[in-house]
Amino acid sequence: MKHGVAIIGTGAIARSHIAAYNQFPEDCEIKALCDIYPQKAKALAEEMEINVDIFEDYHQMLERTDIDIVSICLPPSVHAEVSIAAMDAKKHVLVEKPMAPSLAECDAMIEASERNRVLLSPIAQNRFRTSMMRLKHMISEGIGGSVLHATVDSLWWRGQNYYDLWWRGTWEKECGGCTTSHAVHQLDLLQWMVGMPQEITAVMTNVGHDNSECEDLAIAIMKYPGMLAQMTASIVAHDEGQQLVFQTEKARFSAPWKIAASKALENGFPEDDTQTAKEMDSYYNNLPEISPERHAGQVKDFIEALEGKHPLLIDGKQGRNTIELIMAIYKSSQSKQTVTLPLAKDDPLYTRGGLIATMPRFHEKKRSIENFSTSEITLGKDAK
Repeated sequence: MKHGVAIIGTGAIARSHIAAYNQFPEDCEIKALCDIYPQKAKALAEEMEINVDIFEDYHQMLERTDIDIVSICLPPSVHAEVSIAAMDAKKHVLVEKPMAPSLAECDAMIEASERNRVLLSPIAQNRFRTSMMRLKHMISEGIGGSVLHATVDSLWWRGQNYYDLWWRGTWEKECGGCTTSHAVHQLDLLQWMVGMPQEITAVMTNVGHDNSECEDLAIAIMKYPGMLAQMTASIVAHDEGQQLVFQTEKARFSAPWKIAASKALENGFPEDDTQTAKEMDSYYNNLPEISPERHAGQVKDFIEALEGKHPLLIDGKQGRNTIELIMAIYKSSQSKQTVTLPLAKDDPLYTRGGLIATMPRFHEKKRSIENFSTSEITLGKDAK
């Protein structure tokens, strides 16, 4: 069966979705694009050389019976609303990160998926990379023993004008700063690899973006049974250095891949354990490669799950986990207290209204444009 696909929202990330679906012409066909700026959708269709129908109203588009997969590439504030409408129309949904602005909306999306018996998969394209799959295997299989310490660096750089786009830089529309918009990738990888922490202590600020209410720098410490993890989220880092580092009992593993191992001298000081490092490096490099990667890898996983070949690698509940980490970071930074997980449904940070009412405004958003003249984006110098 060939699946009909529609994409709602034709900003920069929509190109990645179109390119991903186009890798599977025998399994799916893009039928429609939808955007509140229909000329923008038409221009994207021409650029990507796809013959599709253009819609301005997604409700009208969802009436199409030849569409059964919908990719949602919209601002975070409408992810839940549009996802639920699509699932109520019996469409399977791939929704861009972050899954939703609040845990309440995540729960409503999960309920809609279950009620309509359709798939819901939040985009987490970095899971679908050989380096991450190998690292996940090493940790899950305990190749280095228990993880003792994890370091997560989500380091990006964005200019002042990044926040001039109308929906960015507000708690109401973007629903957060660099933790929500950028570190969501690394936080997803962390909770996928080592699970959810028991406690989070965090601080955040805005040091370089005066047209944003939200944070551009955040640091969090997460407590697990037997280990600690620390995360830095930034969009003021010129080198855009992104990495995940896991210090295990036997060795250091990381993405980008780097192996190191130590053994104790008679006085407890270290010397290189070259044999262990060599063995683990060989083990890592002999793990299978995956193809395709990133968005195309997730689309492949989605189609195969839709056809009953295996469960989704990332479903709504996994996507919700990442949002819970973000909300706990926000709550801790605002309250200046350690936050215990899970967050309760009566917590102010459970709802979007609570998030908007609770979080500080670092600056007032004064500049706003509808669209940039260029649609080019960079994906960062991220972990290979």
